[in-house]
Amino acid sequence: MEGIRYGQVQVLINGIKTFDKLMESIQNAKKTIDLEYYIYRDDQIGNRITDLLIERALNGVHIRFIRDGWGSKKLSKTQILRMMDAGIECRTIFPLRFPWIFSTFNNRDHCKIVVIDNMEAFTGGINVGDEYTGLKPDVGYWRDTHVRIVGEASVDLQRIFEAHRNIASPEHMRKRSRMKTKTENKSSLITPSTSPNLSSMMTEWSSELGTIDSTDANSVPTSKKTHEAYVQTFEGNPEIPTPVIREAYYTALTQATKTIDITTPYFVPDEDIIMALKTAVARGVRVRLLVPRQVNQKLVELASFTFYGELLEAGVQIYLYNKGMLHAKSLVIDEEVAEVGAANYDMRSFRLNYEVCEFMYSMDVARDLTEQFERDLNDSVPLQMEDLLQRSPSQRLMQQVARLLFPLL
Repeated sequence: MEGIRYGQVQVLINGIKTFDKLMESIQNAKKTIDLEYYIYRDDQIGNRITDLLIERALNGVHIRFIRDGWGSKKLSKTQILRMMDAGIECRTIFPLRFPWIFSTFNNRDHCKIVVIDNMEAFTGGINVGDEYTGLKPDVGYWRDTHVRIVGEASVDLQRIFEAHRNIASPEHMRKRSRMKTKTENKSSLITPSTSPNLSSMMTEWSSELGTIDSTDANSVPTSKKTHEAYVQTFEGNPEIPTPVIREAYYTALTQATKTIDITTPYFVPDEDIIMALKTAVARGVRVRLLVPRQVNQKLVELASFTFYGELLEAGVQIYLYNKGMLHAKSLVIDEEVAEVGAANYDMRSFRLNYEVCEFMYSMDVARDLTEQFERDLNDSVPLQMEDLLQRSPSQRLMQQVARLLFPLL
């Protein structure tokens, strides 16, 4: 947990807007770019960002890149070599190779962090992959949230990056012979696809990734304003005895006096979080929980339903997002305190993963996220107790088994 720092915060909704702003900032970087991702794919968006990073490295920007060994296991050696040849430092945290795989296989670096010139940072739920654009036909619409932080509040994400870099394993792939001139380097390492403006690529992406109604991809507005805020960064780390992010969530829930709005894709909490939600309702707080109707991890979906009954009985309002994949992770307390991060409400995020989240003390930021929450409710259906009672005995058994197994996975 870091101290509270002043900064400017911009809420970024969904992948297209986030990648657009991210690539604009990468293009404008003067000295340094540090990137850390759980998932970094070798696909259309991944290649575009890689091309741009290589171009910036060849023009003198010092770039360091960290990927998680499991989440980014499909990132090709070819792309890693291209980055290394351009002078980008590449490291892997929890690599899938001897001897690390035996001691760290159950850990993940789930963070999504980019820090530019030590003064501008991006973090939240969005990794680098085509699915996050909402234009991948076999995935469909993807609802996510990210934040851009400018100013002194970004230094804590820089510190977390440095700590993770120190435990990551350097890539040791043999570099190819470099070209003699920078111009030759650019011609061999940069493809014509490089461009910092993804908004202008919407038509091209629609044809490359599948035909999806463009209004779906752009219907959710991103705040163009950067709001002044006090920001506090919380780091989850399996080496820390106290589950810091869980404690931050619990404290926020117990301090609420008027409203709690939670958006999360994976909801398999411990009893303390459940009790915090129930007692909040008991003291007159309106509690709304937004979760996906269908989760991309079936075991999580089954386990989550075992918690909904007692929450509904206590008065928690639960909504099932019905438009597509809900991957956003946010919390708004009393329309004054807002949280966006990478951590889910489950024991993996609380105790096994490296995680990060930002608490922002700003009515303006909270308002942006509350307005987004209300828009998401328009694409959701309320869960009723009758829906749970209609489950078959076999469904209930499978859900209880999933709840028992989930902490072990």
